[in-house]
Amino acid sequence: MSEIRMTAEVRTDYDCEAVGLPSERWAEAVFSIGDVEIVVEVSVEDSIIVSILPGDELAGWKGTLEGLQKTLKGEISGR
Repeated sequence: MSEIRMTAEVRTDYDCEAVGLPSERWAEAVFSIGDVEIVVEVSVEDSIIVSILPGDELAGWKGTLEGLQKTLKGEISGR
């Protein structure tokens, strides 16, 4: 059996939740709003990689957790 390196949780305002979902290398959450899908993926292969895909029409973001934190703090330009 593979090593569990991370767990995932999903919660909604309908008091629905799924907790403790095990993962060895990656996990993703897909949110469907009409015909738009927003995907958030986390990978723990070598370093922590985060990928955010906000629908088909927009460019996504993918990088290290450290890079995402710096981008959100305004320390790195998103362009």
